[in-house]
Amino acid sequence: MRSDFAAARELLECAQNRLSGIDETSQRVSQALDALIEEIAIAEFRKAPVTIVPFPRARPPRHAR
Repeated sequence: MRSDFAAARELLECAQNRLSGIDETSQRVSQALDALIEEIAIAEFRKAPVTIVPFPRARPPRHAR
């Protein structure tokens, strides 16, 4: 079974948004969640190889020839 990085990132972002307090614990946990969110985002966009689709080169406009 593959991990659903997008769903995990969304849940962590939701949890981070609920930590709106200015106390030390809220700030520390929010920073920890920020690090996790970043790692998950990296994994999310790294998992799928990028496919480059070649397009034919466009010809210059007739007036530019």
